[in-house]
Amino acid sequence: MDRAALTSTVRTLWDEDIVPSLSEFVAIPAVSMAFDPNWAANGHLNAAVDHLKSWIAGRGLPDTDIDIVQLPDRSPLLLVDVPASPAADPAAGTVLLYGHLDKQPPVGGWSDGLDAWTPVIRDGRLYGRGAADDGYAGYAAVAAIEALRTHGAAHARCVVLLETGEESGSPDLPAYLRHLSARLGTVSLVICLDSGTADYDRLWLTTSLRGLVQATVTVQVLEYGQHSGMTSGVVPSSFRVLRTLLDRLEDSDTGQVRLAEMHVDVPAHRMAEIRAAVAAAPGAVSAGLPLVDGVSLASDDEVELVLNSTWRPTLSITGADGLPAPEDAGNVLRPYTTLCLSFRLPPTADSAACLAALREAVTENVPYGARVELSRLESADGWNAPELAPWLRTALDDVSTNVFGAPWRTLGVGGSIPFMGLLHEAYPRAQFVVTGALGPGSNAHVPDESLELGYAAKVTESIALLLDAHARR
Repeated sequence: MDRAALTSTVRTLWDEDIVPSLSEFVAIPAVSMAFDPNWAANGHLNAAVDHLKSWIAGRGLPDTDIDIVQLPDRSPLLLVDVPASPAADPAAGTVLLYGHLDKQPPVGGWSDGLDAWTPVIRDGRLYGRGAADDGYAGYAAVAAIEALRTHGAAHARCVVLLETGEESGSPDLPAYLRHLSARLGTVSLVICLDSGTADYDRLWLTTSLRGLVQATVTVQVLEYGQHSGMTSGVVPSSFRVLRTLLDRLEDSDTGQVRLAEMHVDVPAHRMAEIRAAVAAAPGAVSAGLPLVDGVSLASDDEVELVLNSTWRPTLSITGADGLPAPEDAGNVLRPYTTLCLSFRLPPTADSAACLAALREAVTENVPYGARVELSRLESADGWNAPELAPWLRTALDDVSTNVFGAPWRTLGVGGSIPFMGLLHEAYPRAQFVVTGALGPGSNAHVPDESLELGYAAKVTESIALLLDAHARR
């Protein structure tokens, strides 16, 4: 395969075919169903699926099946089934390439001349909601296959799966994986294009995701409020009781979570990867944070910061109730205090055991016998990528040399992406390449979301080379 010709083909595809269609995709307000209760009637998710289907159909990939799959009362899914090229090893199995077409809400605060649904190209970036998260993925996957076909290179059977519920936690994906299991067959490689990068100088692989435990905790001491001047010191404060319970969960001086179930040993190879990543992209872990003047980070050691955000548990208070706004506050001993607790867990922690430990910690031996109620409970395991097969490690080294001229590195992602665990559970023997274009300045989920177009083209070329290596291994 002529590498220079492949590079030229991919870049031409992006400039002439992908960017115009992706810009039209940006204009579709395909807000995920968790944020649009009337998504079915509004039809924007279906419009996004139809748009991608039309573009892919126009590529003319031979013998390709392009289907919209929609189970009753579930969001639609686009499935693109491309048969193996003649040069592929018949035993290579199936490659599953994943992306999603639903979007986060537009939110306010976009810069002058920009908004969520108006595509704008500026300084090599395409601005608009869904450009980087994750509209580009379907285009990149199909373009990689098309480029290989153009130059007579190899690829195994490829199935591109584009769901429309990822931003809502992928609630429908398990049902679709069950429904499509026989059709998907033996998946030997999963390529996910919905992750991030610490810089635009190299290919980054996501190798771990944190799990989560969430709970809303209410401490009640009175049926209704009382005059604080008359009852404080007589009735214990619900806030103080809840503060005591929080001390069982977290060291308020250090932020260390005190529940043993939420801690794991960090694998040695992950520690080595973290050190290598920090050396490759110093400052990336804190780049762009809008710190208030005078505020310092939790540590001066970047390795410690990465460990804190990837392999150590953390607690965030994400909501509260029972506390009036300051202008409405009176001399009242409030009857209850409610806090929303959000724990991020190490990738290999048992989230069910962690939730059980949390429940025990806040409901046993409660000070003063205050009433404690737990609601909105949620738990989800994280994900730790399998060891790279020798052929894949060699292929990644080749991509790094020929596409980027810099060694590939790995990331642990502090967020939770449920579909990765679902796919790993469905295909436990598959290799995983989890990458993406969500790098510095991409602004996923917030104003000014954008896609760095040059990097997206390099990711596309990288996927093409990995597909070729997989088909010939």
